[in-house]
Amino acid sequence: MATTTARPSPTAPSAGPAASQRRGRPARHNAESTAGYVFLSPWLLGLLTITAIPMLMSLYLSFTDYDVLSDWESMQWVGLDNYRTMFTEDPSFWHAVRTTLVFALVATPLKLAAALGVAVLLNRSFKAAGLFRGLFYLPSLLGGSVALAIVWVNMFNRDGAFNSFLAWFGIEGKAWVNDPDFALGTLILLAVWQFGAPMVIFLAGLKQVPTELYEAASVDGASAMRKFLSITLPMLSPVIFFNLVLETINGFQGFTSAFVLSNGTGGPVDSTLMYTLHLYIKGWNEYQMGYASAMAWVFLLAIGLVTAVVFRTGRFWVHYSDGED
Repeated sequence: MATTTARPSPTAPSAGPAASQRRGRPARHNAESTAGYVFLSPWLLGLLTITAIPMLMSLYLSFTDYDVLSDWESMQWVGLDNYRTMFTEDPSFWHAVRTTLVFALVATPLKLAAALGVAVLLNRSFKAAGLFRGLFYLPSLLGGSVALAIVWVNMFNRDGAFNSFLAWFGIEGKAWVNDPDFALGTLILLAVWQFGAPMVIFLAGLKQVPTELYEAASVDGASAMRKFLSITLPMLSPVIFFNLVLETINGFQGFTSAFVLSNGTGGPVDSTLMYTLHLYIKGWNEYQMGYASAMAWVFLLAIGLVTAVVFRTGRFWVHYSDGED
């Protein structure tokens, strides 16, 4: 008689430590993500309440006729009228554009040139080097403060320190800040004087230039100017590009010094009427907040366009040490 033997039923494999680790990973991942969002929440809250929501509200206001002193129910939708008025019916708008362009196109190159020149001089080992670096950086610490602008206005008044200096050479000065031909020049000079921030960045870049390049150039008999043009500038071009972008944007955003010098009017004879000051006058003096919002968005697009052009042209003159242009 044939006999059959029962075959043992297969048993499910027991869950090893690897499987339990895999089950635990999603929980830890979720906990880490939650912790990350908790730490980011102050920044996200500030982004929404201080930046994103006000920007969206200003975009909506740019298509309305809104008086700051009135309630929201009195707001009237005007479509593109604010933009049409800005470009075709407001002569002060184009004057402010020209003044801002002159200020930015003159002050930015001079400021970068002064910062680079001082950085090259301070990029040496000598006694009190740190003291001189701090003194040159000091004006940038004050930044666009009202107090500094007031001091600057007093320096260039008729009885100011600048005219006292000219008197030593027998030169009769004038009230420079009240002269339409020179008022904007005093603002440009103030902006150039605050070259400390780009100077520090240039100093950091100069420290990264290999000394072997200068030694090899000295062996070949290169002069100091040839070293500067053929070694320093190409090796420093990424830093120059970085400073150029920042200072160009800062140049277009000039406001405090023009406001203090002209007492908020853009005078004398609108010679210091910067774009941001004109925007302020329209929004807070004339209470045309819808028009001011339209100006703000045109300003944002213009700065973005200028920045894009700078980035586009950088490919032709910015050189990186790893060979990537």
